[in-house]
Amino acid sequence: MENNKKGKTSHIPKPIKRSALRNKLGLIYYGFLRYILWITMNSQFTNIKQADPLPYVYFMHKTPLLRKLKDVDMWMQHNKIINLKLAVAKLNGILLPPGKVFSYWKLIGRPSKRKGYVDGMILKSGTFHAGTGGGLCQLSNLIFWMTIHTPLTVTERHRHSYDVFPDSNRTQPFGSGATCFYPHGDLMIRNNTQDTYQLLVWVDDEYLHGQWKASSKPKYRYEIVERNHEMRSEFWGGYSRHNELYQQQFDLENNLLNEQLVVQNSAIMMYEPFIDVHR
Repeated sequence: MENNKKGKTSHIPKPIKRSALRNKLGLIYYGFLRYILWITMNSQFTNIKQADPLPYVYFMHKTPLLRKLKDVDMWMQHNKIINLKLAVAKLNGILLPPGKVFSYWKLIGRPSKRKGYVDGMILKSGTFHAGTGGGLCQLSNLIFWMTIHTPLTVTERHRHSYDVFPDSNRTQPFGSGATCFYPHGDLMIRNNTQDTYQLLVWVDDEYLHGQWKASSKPKYRYEIVERNHEMRSEFWGGYSRHNELYQQQFDLENNLLNEQLVVQNSAIMMYEPFIDVHR
C-alpha cells in the first residue's frame, strides 16, 4: 500500500498557476524519468496473458459506463466507451505471478489517435476538457478499488488534487480511485504473495466490469472503511476535502485480523460544499 502517515492532514495552499511552457517542460522531464524507470525495471514487469481464467475469484466490481455530470456533454462519455474497449483489450487476461509488477501504462501504451483512441473527458487543474484517450481513469479507478480488496500491494497510485464534481449517486468513498496520465501518472501493483493473480476486465452495454482471479482459494476477505472525512474552509477562500481509507482484513470466519491505512486523501473542491439539497 501507499506509504501514508496516519494523522490529521494539513491545510492546502492556494494553487499556483504555472505557465504553459513550464507545464510542457515538466511533462517532458517526468516522462523521461518514467521511461528510464520502465527500462531499469523491465525484468520485473509482467506482460503475460492467458485466455483461460484462473479458478478463483478474489474480488469483482463493476461501474456504469454513462453517468450524468454537471456541464459535461454526453458525447464525451460515449467516446470514453470507445477508449475503454481499446484499453481493456490490452489488459484482459494479464497474469501477475509472484514477485512481478503490473504497470497500467506500460501494458496499455500511449493512447493515440493512430491506435483508434478518440477525444473524451480529461480532468486537469480543476476543470475538464476533451483530450485523446479521455475517460481511461474509469478503468484505473476500477483496478485500484479491486486491488485494495486483495492481498496485492499498490506501489504507485495517484489521485487528482482537485475534487471537480459533487457526489452524485456515489457508491464508493471519496478518494477511492486512481487517476492516470501517460506516461508518468501510472498505477503499479506488485504481487508479494505466493499465488498467481489474473486481471479480467471487459465492457458490456451498461458497465465496465473487472475481476481479480487467483490460482488458490482465497484465505481472507477485505473491506475498505472511510475515516476522518472532513470539508474545510481554506484561508485563501476555497474549500478542501480530506479523508482516510483503511483496509480491514478478515478471515473466513469473519474475524478481524488486521487493519492498515491505504490512502490519505486531500483535494481542493471545485464546487460549493454544504449545498442545501432541498432548494
